[in-house]
Amino acid sequence: MRVYDIEGFPNPARVRIALAEKGATEHVEFVPVDVMAGEHRSEAFRAKNPDAAVPCLELSDGTCISQCTAITEYIDNSFDGPSLTGETAKERAQISMMNLRAEQGLLNAVGTYFHHATPGLGPDLETCQNAEWGQKQKDVALNTMAYLDTVLQDQEYLAGDHFSVADITAFAGLVFADLAKIDIPQDLSNLIGWRAKVGSRPSIAA
Repeated sequence: MRVYDIEGFPNPARVRIALAEKGATEHVEFVPVDVMAGEHRSEAFRAKNPDAAVPCLELSDGTCISQCTAITEYIDNSFDGPSLTGETAKERAQISMMNLRAEQGLLNAVGTYFHHATPGLGPDLETCQNAEWGQKQKDVALNTMAYLDTVLQDQEYLAGDHFSVADITAFAGLVFADLAKIDIPQDLSNLIGWRAKVGSRPSIAA
């Protein structure tokens, strides 16, 4: 199978981390997409992913799967190793809930701030900006960081005692926050400690 992405960007990193966690990286061909040149918006790429975004997973039968959570679910169920999306109904629900909170409240909020309230990827790609909306989303991201800090008071990972896709999403969100110059408030010691621990995992440290 192929993964169309751009190395170093937050959402592609989520899929690369999931693959590494499952020991499946060697089973994938990575196809670089020139996002800075707008290749992701081309007619050819939109035929694979109408979202005009990376990453996109293409299976051997030509099926294309977009959206990081959907791609990770496919990876998680296709390869051996500890589950990233949960094994019981309760685990799957809790992980899905926390993944959505991390995605919407942190990763996507930081992305909205970056693309609307900063120069973002430059004037050729940032063609419709709303700075006020971007600034509001920065507040959402900071509030979500504070929320995640409280979650981590009583458990090791965001959805319980085991590393999951929710942790991958939140970690990518914090990396994006670094790029957007949104610092984790220093009083959020649980979140800071969690980030250091998760960042030391082989799938991420590599």
